[in-house]
Amino acid sequence: MPAVALAKAGNLRLETPFPTFAPMIPSATFGRKAQAFYSSLSSGLPVPDGVEVLNPYIDPQVAELTDVFFRKFYEDEHPRVGIFGINPGRFGGGLTGISFTDPIQLQSACGIEHHLHMRPELSSTFVYSVISEYGGAEAFFRHFFLTALCPLGFTADGKNLNFYDRKDLEAMVRPFIISSIRAQIDFGLSQACCICLGEGILHKYFTKLNEEHGWFREIFALPHPRFILQYRRKQEETHRSGYLETLRSCEEIMNR
Repeated sequence: MPAVALAKAGNLRLETPFPTFAPMIPSATFGRKAQAFYSSLSSGLPVPDGVEVLNPYIDPQVAELTDVFFRKFYEDEHPRVGIFGINPGRFGGGLTGISFTDPIQLQSACGIEHHLHMRPELSSTFVYSVISEYGGAEAFFRHFFLTALCPLGFTADGKNLNFYDRKDLEAMVRPFIISSIRAQIDFGLSQACCICLGEGILHKYFTKLNEEHGWFREIFALPHPRFILQYRRKQEETHRSGYLETLRSCEEIMNR
């Protein structure tokens, strides 16, 4: 079983969440608040020259798909454990508007019909293999929310770019990342714990931000799904078991 990195906020004061994007209606469901948040994201985020912002939510088809998704799986007011990736890429969340969800999984695993190009994406393939073993999409999304530290993606020279790959980009989007995490807590993410999909740079970055802002009491870190399928495919089943063990641990924390 792969080791699971864990960071704790210790005695840090948890921030009182507050809306920073679209106004939130207190009685609205988790899904309605999530949809309001994503639909309010602007492509006008300041970025360095040569970097383009990837914002799938301005596409009417994506807006419709995310609306269907949130109504199907999040039409309640129950808190969820946030599962954070880096930022959307061109072939997963950058196409569908749902983190770690490519067009194939959106239709086959989530049961949402669409007309997007049915192209697989490695991270999505692994994540949804975990979701399948967990009990399927309905059971999984009842407890968890797939998201990203930076909900908008970036490209340079036609290729995906992580927000931390360039210091100038990271510095420019840091306030946006902080505000986005606060807003997601506001629409229903639990502050008891969360999961970081990345054990290296992302986990270190997220842990530092959490120490500064006190959002989550515990952060569990798991290997990034793309890393697993690209470089550790022979240990895929072992890593899948590690993911499932962490999901169960978060469930236990939420039920305390």
